Amino acid sequence: MRKSAAQKMKLGIFIVLGTLLLVVALYFIGNRQNLFGKNIKLNALFSNVNGLQLGNNVRYSGIDVGTVNKIAMENDTLILVEMLIKENVSHHIKKDAVATIGSDGLVGNMIVNIIPRESKLQSVVSGDTISTYSRIGTDDMLTTLNVTNENAALLTADLLKITTEIIEGKGTLGMLINDSIMANDVKQTVYQLKKSSMDASRTMAELNNYIATITETQSVANVLLTDSISGEKMKTILANLESSSREINTITDDLNTVIGKFKNGEGAIDYLTSDKEFVRNIDSTMIEIKQSAQKFNENMDAMRQNFLFRGYFKKQEREEKRAQRRNQKN
Repeated sequence: MRKSAAQKMKLGIFIVLGTLLLVVALYFIGNRQNLFGKNIKLNALFSNVNGLQLGNNVRYSGIDVGTVNKIAMENDTLILVEMLIKENVSHHIKKDAVATIGSDGLVGNMIVNIIPRESKLQSVVSGDTISTYSRIGTDDMLTTLNVTNENAALLTADLLKITTEIIEGKGTLGMLINDSIMANDVKQTVYQLKKSSMDASRTMAELNNYIATITETQSVANVLLTDSISGEKMKTILANLESSSREINTITDDLNTVIGKFKNGEGAIDYLTSDKEFVRNIDSTMIEIKQSAQKFNENMDAMRQNFLFRGYFKKQEREEKRAQRRNQKN
């Protein structure tokens, strides 16, 4: 009988202790899940929750302020995440806060991070929806790394192929590296280019010096550029040249007309050139004039030798000599 009472006592103590432990566990769990305190509901819409589950923590600036209460599909592209936030910290969360989904450590559970912004907006109230920011997930990162590795492998293969061809002397670069004659030609070309560049620089310097001399007052170019009177004279000269050019064109047209008439057999010139009899008469007349001039000269020589006219001609010679001496003195 005593043994039975002791067993019942032990059983009762075990049940009481178990109940107390259960109540304490439920209290801590409920306190952790914000079941016994005053909470507000805060919503966020994500395109990808990256494995977020009910009961995961919600942190604000690194401090646990709530838990995930509900995850539901809003539409084909958005997922609604409902969070229970402690009421005593809700007034610190402003309406422009941003929610993101991250991990608690490298391999920990997923959590919702609420990032504050520096603003003077009002605090959130129960039922508000804050903006979100989706980070790149692990799967996306692995996919990107896989594509990057494939591209790196292809690039390495192409680079190895190019390097092999260069070593074998294929292509322009391979010829430049392996062909000493071409390398010397390239050096000569670069030297000539450098020399041409130096010559061009020297020419430009000389040209600048020449342009600088234009500012001197003795320079004709400076006079033409700065003296308005000389500029007007140059304009007048150019206008006169243009007028003379037009007159020359007019004379040329008239001359072409005369030549045209001459070619067509019109005018006295054509008569003089086409009438053979008239030309022969002119020739005979010129011959007679020449003979008469010759006879006249002979008569004048005879008169100089004649004693009656000798004194006259000597007097003329003396006067001519005096005139020449006077001209030489002047």
